[in-house]
Amino acid sequence: MQTSVEALLVYLPILALLWIVYAHRSTKRHRVASEIRDDSREAGLMQPASLHPIIDPALCLGCAACVDACPEEQVLGIITGKAALITPANCIGHGACKDACPFEAIRLVIGTEERGVDIPIVSEEFQTNVPGLFVAGELGGMGLIRNGIEQGKQAVESIASRVSTTPEAVKDDILDVVIVGAGPAGLAASLAAKERGLRFETLEQESLGGTVAHYPRAKIVMTAPVDLPLYGRVKLRETTKEALLELWQDVIEKAGITIRFNARAERIERLSNGIFSIAATTRQLRARNVLLAIGRRGTPRKLGVPGEEQSKVVYRLTDPEQYRGQQVVVVGGGDSALEAAWSLADVTDTDVTLSYRNEAFGRAKPKNREAVQTRVNAGRLRLLLGSKVLAIGDDHIEIETTTGALRLGNDAVIVCAGGILPTQFLRSVGIEIVTRRGEE
Repeated sequence: MQTSVEALLVYLPILALLWIVYAHRSTKRHRVASEIRDDSREAGLMQPASLHPIIDPALCLGCAACVDACPEEQVLGIITGKAALITPANCIGHGACKDACPFEAIRLVIGTEERGVDIPIVSEEFQTNVPGLFVAGELGGMGLIRNGIEQGKQAVESIASRVSTTPEAVKDDILDVVIVGAGPAGLAASLAAKERGLRFETLEQESLGGTVAHYPRAKIVMTAPVDLPLYGRVKLRETTKEALLELWQDVIEKAGITIRFNARAERIERLSNGIFSIAATTRQLRARNVLLAIGRRGTPRKLGVPGEEQSKVVYRLTDPEQYRGQQVVVVGGGDSALEAAWSLADVTDTDVTLSYRNEAFGRAKPKNREAVQTRVNAGRLRLLLGSKVLAIGDDHIEIETTTGALRLGNDAVIVCAGGILPTQFLRSVGIEIVTRRGEE
């Protein structure tokens, strides 16, 4: 009995000290996470762009494994002993938090009650409601390069299994699959199709790289190691747009695949015999399957103001240097707009204005918000939050601001207001579209 009392007297202070340290760290962690969440609410950063985690508080034990696993900063935090989204707008849909949770307290969903996301209905095999018509990559709500690559490969695996069980004889003019789009998903699908010995063609309406090809020069692209068919493992953590496109060109050359550039798929029709007829700008094709990897940019969203039809108005930035010495207005509040604005501000003798209708950049990554603010503080970038373009003249632009109308000299306008999902095109093929508001 005495030995037990002595042991208690020895270990009780140690346990008490450990508890005090734990309680102090938990209190500090709670305070910091709560402050970040409050700041996010004030800044309008509580709406995730697409795929994001939902935490079940009944299952979460606050171990913080999800917080540590997240590749982005300050997306998740621990509040009152439970994991919580503290800056949802920073979430990139990586999904590492779900994989790291040992209690299965996290599920990944698309959209929220306040901001729905339109996506095609697809099965686990990435097949739509139209038999033989598949969707992979950003169009399906998954925006990461790594996700696009994996989905492109998996979709082709599903297509290959369909082709192998097709009883009818192969005809010379009927392909196994036509892949529409040469972004990450389309490129990976093309490699997988060649590896599986499928008869295919890949169509791309513009250039190699999809959305990545339209990032500003030297834009840093976050990605992760991936396995590319016929090429091997690619280990990338941070790279530039140029280096990534150069890598993809090397992949194409070494794998020996052909991509038909400047070939826009204008019409896709499923014939009575189940074969697809694909009418492109440069060719007419027939195939048993079609894989759409066209992204979500669709048609650029326009401002709908007088003067927008002028040639000086464009909807993406390709090379900031071409605007050297000009007066440029960038319109938008997403990552593409902020990237365009700060990259233009780094060009000597360029007068840059960033106009955004809201009071905060709720859809942009922290690095881009910081980059913009740095250039604003340095006097190299004019920022007009809560503003709206009223009209675009030959040599000027009229903008409504919180303090009244503003007239600025202007040589070019770059509208980065996002794209309109190609819903009409998808529905013309028969694909059903659903608005996701927080569902898996």
